[in-house]
Amino acid sequence: MTLTETPPDRLASAPPGPPRRRFPRPRVPRPRTLALLLTAAVVVYLVAAPLAILLRDAFVKDGSLSFGGFSRALGESGVGSTLWNTVVFAIGSTLLGMALGTVLAYLSTRTNAPLRRLVYVSSIIPLIVPSILYAPSWVFLSSQDIGLFNEITDGLLGVRPFNVFSMEGMIWVQGLHVAPIAFLFMASAFRAMDPSLEEAARTSGATRWEVLGRVTLPLAKPALAGAGLILFVQSLEVFEIPALLGLPANIQVVTSQIYELFQTYPIDFQAVGALGVLLLVVASVGVFLAGRTGGSLKQSATVSGKAFQPRRADLGRARPYVGAFLVLYFAVVVVLPLGVLLYASLLPYYQTPGADAFASMSFDNYTEILGDPSVLIAFKNTVLVTVGAATGVMILATITSWFVVRTRIRGRGVLDAVAFAPIIVPGLVLGLAIGFVYLHVRLPIYATLWIILIAYMTRFLPYGMRYASASMRSISPELEESAYVSGAGWLTTVRRILLPLAAPGMISGFIYVLIVGFRELQSTILLYSPGRETVSVLVWEEYQNGGLSAVAAIGVLLVLVLCVFVGLAFLIGGRKGVRVQ
Repeated sequence: MTLTETPPDRLASAPPGPPRRRFPRPRVPRPRTLALLLTAAVVVYLVAAPLAILLRDAFVKDGSLSFGGFSRALGESGVGSTLWNTVVFAIGSTLLGMALGTVLAYLSTRTNAPLRRLVYVSSIIPLIVPSILYAPSWVFLSSQDIGLFNEITDGLLGVRPFNVFSMEGMIWVQGLHVAPIAFLFMASAFRAMDPSLEEAARTSGATRWEVLGRVTLPLAKPALAGAGLILFVQSLEVFEIPALLGLPANIQVVTSQIYELFQTYPIDFQAVGALGVLLLVVASVGVFLAGRTGGSLKQSATVSGKAFQPRRADLGRARPYVGAFLVLYFAVVVVLPLGVLLYASLLPYYQTPGADAFASMSFDNYTEILGDPSVLIAFKNTVLVTVGAATGVMILATITSWFVVRTRIRGRGVLDAVAFAPIIVPGLVLGLAIGFVYLHVRLPIYATLWIILIAYMTRFLPYGMRYASASMRSISPELEESAYVSGAGWLTTVRRILLPLAAPGMISGFIYVLIVGFRELQSTILLYSPGRETVSVLVWEEYQNGGLSAVAAIGVLLVLVLCVFVGLAFLIGGRKGVRVQ
């Protein structure tokens, strides 16, 4: 058999065979696309799902629109009474905090007042002390029954004028607690202000008070609006002070009424949701009004441009009086609350200072607390939840910030707004909404630490976004483009360039979330279960049970732990340029 080669013309004229079917190769998403999509889905779920379920449960019952929850929730005390108390408390606390913070910022940055460093210490320490501890401190100081101030005035004048269990007492305690926030905002604004404008006004014959009212404060208007907005939202959402000081005096605000409704059985979820929506609306109105005057919750910058060194005004003969005022402020805000907390922690039961009280002092409360398994479990739960939340928040915030700052993809502005939205949602309302979600979603999360972790991640996401966005904007995109041109992929660029350069901001955000997580009670109080308490919840339970000495001892330990975190923040800051603010 002979093999012959087919002629080329025969091959050309042969009929073509059936076409080969080509199946499209599956498109595998690139790591960058996959990370962005997954992060966007998680952020939207964390924020949008709780608010959607909250709105549904507040307005829908048995499949139809219903406003019965509002009438039942506000039926006993009345809409006017509850809302009036809420607004009065929030506005009063904001005005007091703004007045104190602005005056202190001006004295420390624009005058030759003595002891200016004392003001900065007075602004840092109250930020460390949680409200759940600050309120009991003032109970020890100004309660009409056991208050130290009333004991002194009763012995000297025969009167007991101080009463912390009142609207005035609530405003006083909350105003002192938030004044350091106003100070930090206004101090930055006053330092960044161009002094030539004030000097021109003085040259034109204006007095110091006219310059302050017509030049300095108008220039600081964005900072005033931003600080006032934050103080208003914090005063509106705070739960501890109205619950500890208002409920004994039968003063109801929306947050305390939500808690009381949640303690009834069976729980009227529609009424509770209605109150949550009401508080959210009040907060949104406050944000809108402040935004009309230049206030923003996303940033605290007020006067752009280079930093200036304004000439300090000479206080003259008033300088000693200003120094005395600063010492008095430090004593009232820092020394007395922390001192009375430490004093009470060393007593078997609280009693006014005297020979018998000092003779009964011991460390028995600390020995008992450190030997109590429930206290150790609470600290362990707090560490697990806060570390997990800080890690998750910074991962989500970093990827989201890259998506918002570095890309031009449609929808990035919406994602940015969604990520910042929880900052106007009161913590108690957020915890309530998350509880609603996992009552409906059949996942084994409710009554576990996981639901508290989710609440913390949602609540603190805006703070992580602030740090991550600032870090991302400070890094030139040309560095990433150079890496891409050199052949590096997205993951390599992020790992080798972006993360090392953004590390200071990431660490700052992590430490900040860690600190505020240790203090958090509002989003936890409606979600915890026995054995899943955090330290703040444990303090709340001890106070409810009347264990004032135990509250003081746990509080001292908590403050020490937070001081360690702040010390680590400053230590890292000295080495890596980290700023926690």
